[in-house]
Amino acid sequence: MRPASPVPTLSPRPRLSDFFQGVGVLGRAFRLIFGSRRLFLLSSLCAALTAVALVALAVLLYRYAPGLLESVWARPESWYGRAAWSVALILGALVAWVVGANVVPPLLLTPLQDPLSEATEAECAQADAVLCPASFLRSMTTGLLHTLARMALLFLGLAVLLPLNLVPGVGSLAFTVLASVWTMLWMAAEHLAAPMTRHLYPFAQVRRMLRERRALCLGFGAGVYLLLWVPILNTFFLPVAVVGGTLLYRGLREAGDLPPPPDALGPANPPSGGRPEAK
Repeated sequence: MRPASPVPTLSPRPRLSDFFQGVGVLGRAFRLIFGSRRLFLLSSLCAALTAVALVALAVLLYRYAPGLLESVWARPESWYGRAAWSVALILGALVAWVVGANVVPPLLLTPLQDPLSEATEAECAQADAVLCPASFLRSMTTGLLHTLARMALLFLGLAVLLPLNLVPGVGSLAFTVLASVWTMLWMAAEHLAAPMTRHLYPFAQVRRMLRERRALCLGFGAGVYLLLWVPILNTFFLPVAVVGGTLLYRGLREAGDLPPPPDALGPANPPSGGRPEAK
């Protein structure tokens, strides 16, 4: 029997163990997807399109990444120089593949993300009031602006870290590690912001959640990041991230970390058995 609600119950105060709860949100998302016919159909469509995008990205990197690296760093003649060059190529290609995977599929699947998030809230029996057409259009506009801002932030952070590759020896390794952590945080922001944007929260609220519940958000972002490296399952990374981000949003609402959404058409009723949502 399906649990009454797949929404995670969060601790009232931030703690380091929240990291593992953030990772565990992905397990809740998988169970919900495979327990709901509507979510499974939407997720399967997303997975098919994501698979095409990921394969295309891999082919493009295989063909063009060596030439791009050679344009800024000629292939050395010595064996140790070639080894360092190959390591830089592999690490750089891996980071580029992750970044591409977080840019191309979301843009390709933009029309399906809101239906996935809405269906998730409906499965949780916690859907908010239906939006009027004006609110729906405002939500779409806000979502587009936030998406562009978040992508600019992702590339800005990676651009700041890029010069680390010029440091001999550990530079490329340091870039890969720090770029991965930055991408994890960005993933958490991206997929938590999706349902919050749909409910017209300002992006300042997303930043506040990343700051106040950083272990929880980093765990969620790390789980999505690692999912990208699991063959076959990685085609489901976007629908799982969207569903998981929606569950995380609802959990933050129930924990009282977020006030009622600005798009609420009537008085906000706190979830049964939960604390009031407004602080």
